[in-house]
Amino acid sequence: MPEPPPRVVIIGHVEWVTHALGRLPDRGHIADLHDPWCEPAGGGGVAAVAAARLGAHVTLLTALGDDLTAAESRRLLEDRGVSVIAARASGPQTPVLTIIEPGGERTIMVVGARMQARASDLSGTDLLASADAVYYTGEDPELLRVAREARHLVVSGRRLADVAAAGIVVDVIVASANDPDESPAALPGALAPGAVVMTNGAAGGSIERHGAAMRRYAPAVQAAPIVDSYGCGDSFAAGLTVGLARGLGIDDAVAVGAAAGGLCATWRGGLGPR
Repeated sequence: MPEPPPRVVIIGHVEWVTHALGRLPDRGHIADLHDPWCEPAGGGGVAAVAAARLGAHVTLLTALGDDLTAAESRRLLEDRGVSVIAARASGPQTPVLTIIEPGGERTIMVVGARMQARASDLSGTDLLASADAVYYTGEDPELLRVAREARHLVVSGRRLADVAAAGIVVDVIVASANDPDESPAALPGALAPGAVVMTNGAAGGSIERHGAAMRRYAPAVQAAPIVDSYGCGDSFAAGLTVGLARGLGIDDAVAVGAAAGGLCATWRGGLGPR
């Protein structure tokens, strides 16, 4: 009898993203962008779809606004196999513009605050305690404390302040080697995570387990040229989270993450083809 799919919860934001090709203008100038299209993405949306693509049973814990783009975001995410639990927020879903330059580098412009779930939105459910793994890119330390009840907890390096405020030890922090604001060295020693994974795009990255020497990991073999770097980091984190949920060790889970992140770079946007 086949193993049931791992239960993965993604905690994070959904944005209504317009992706366009072009270049950033010089200050005070006008940029002519072309070939725009829209999707529900953001850290939560991208990670949830990436985890579902890997065969996990995925629940996205987020917040959605009260406009048509919010309703369309739910529909499109659920159409990709994601169960969406969303707190109701007022106003339009957070709009985002990304500019993708030749070579695939992306620049992201977020208009307004991210919409996020809160711990109070989970009353009466054991969703997190029953999860095999959780990926957290939310913005509520109390919700992060509840997420610690999961078997494995992976946290984005963009949320180190929440880890410090929650006062918990997480299993894995996934951070960018190119962003000094994501360095887990800023955490108190008592909150040192079980492992730190630093990503460096096509160069691979590093794994440092608590109390052990850092070691490098190789990038995934690219089957196609890099098209767009948007969403690669959250796809990597989703793959790593699914790997841990399946019972893999950190090295093998990182390999799943590297493959998911590399695959994301081969298409435009974050969600990828159906």
